[in-house]
Amino acid sequence: MIRRQLYFVPLAVALIAGFVFGSLGARPRQNQAHRVLYYVDPMHPGYRSDKPGTAPDCGMALVPVFAESAGALAVTSAGPTPGMVQIDPAAQQLYGIRLAKVEKNRGQGTVRVFGRVVPDQTRVFRVNIGTEGYVKETHDDAVGNHVGKNQHLATVYAPEFLSLAGGYLSANERSGTAAAKDNAAASQGAASVQARADRLRNLGMSDAQIEEMSTNRKIPEDVYIVSPADGFILSRGISAGLRFERQMELYTIADLSHVWILAEVIGKDAQAFRPGAIARVTLSDTGQSFQARVSNVLPEVDPATRILKLRLEVANPGFKLRPDMFVNVELPVSVPPGISVPADAVVDSGLSKRVFVEAAAGQFEARAVETGWRLDDRVQIVKGLLEGETVVSAGTFLVDSESRLRAAGNPISAPPDGSRTETAANRPVSRPIASH
Repeated sequence: MIRRQLYFVPLAVALIAGFVFGSLGARPRQNQAHRVLYYVDPMHPGYRSDKPGTAPDCGMALVPVFAESAGALAVTSAGPTPGMVQIDPAAQQLYGIRLAKVEKNRGQGTVRVFGRVVPDQTRVFRVNIGTEGYVKETHDDAVGNHVGKNQHLATVYAPEFLSLAGGYLSANERSGTAAAKDNAAASQGAASVQARADRLRNLGMSDAQIEEMSTNRKIPEDVYIVSPADGFILSRGISAGLRFERQMELYTIADLSHVWILAEVIGKDAQAFRPGAIARVTLSDTGQSFQARVSNVLPEVDPATRILKLRLEVANPGFKLRPDMFVNVELPVSVPPGISVPADAVVDSGLSKRVFVEAAAGQFEARAVETGWRLDDRVQIVKGLLEGETVVSAGTFLVDSESRLRAAGNPISAPPDGSRTETAANRPVSRPIASH
């Protein structure tokens, strides 16, 4: 019994020691996590203080900000200028903050926009009929079918055709008899035949059926509705047994061997798409590309987005481009050379644009800039930066949010020529955290 008690004594001592050392080891980490970094005004988070107290504007108690809630992006020290932040390199890597150099661009690039395939409006045919009647039958006329020119699509009955067809045959016979007598009579007879043929076409009879009627010299009981061109049936408003009214649209047929691409571009990009320019159209799913020609920049402007519509023309062998299909449009352009940064480096508030420049290792200052052209994923900087400077190119919104808190309403300024001159606003000074 005594031996068993002696066996448990060392075990109990080891457990107690482990608990004590574990508590001592965890306490610094817990204290570190609950360490107060600073105090903020709950109504105006831009105000910070290193001491507890009340806010000067509203009298509310200042709220502590702990290390665990501030996260890895916490500013390690106060920046020397308003809006400047200092971020630890480990925090930059953790939050995906990346840096890039301000580079000089040669002025060559590609404008990329999305486009939508639409039929060439000069090759769209609407088939209608100029009288009343009913549909006897239709033939292989489903929407999407490819049809040939003069292919029979439907057979209709319309009484008005009968009297006109009889008059056409009579005029045709008289014209032949008059031609044997003298030239004046022959000319008058030919004009009468042409006038009656035009009236038949106006009602909806095809040239093929008029020619057939002239050959067999019989008045047709039915009228054939035929395709006016090679193409695809885009819409169909006809079915067997249907009674149709005058000028009713029966089919819409489009020749898709040549189509249009409608793309949307912003105003400054539209200047690159001049009529006659050659662009490349690519299918996103197959990667197949086509050569397109810019035909026009349409005059209409979207009232909400101020976007212009661009029209391109492209040959469509094999009918790979179908109506309402989305494609990628690329146009090589040349612009004046200039310095540029990645597009994600620019923070655009709508009223101003700024970037964050690395003033020292891990230290970033906000700089107001003016931008020019945008090509690929880069933006030209017209004013505010110098070639070779380093800017934040990814994670910019995180740096911007911290900079806004540090600035506390102080405006960002930059010299007109983009150089950095020492002023009272950007001269390095020792500025403690605000206190009451």
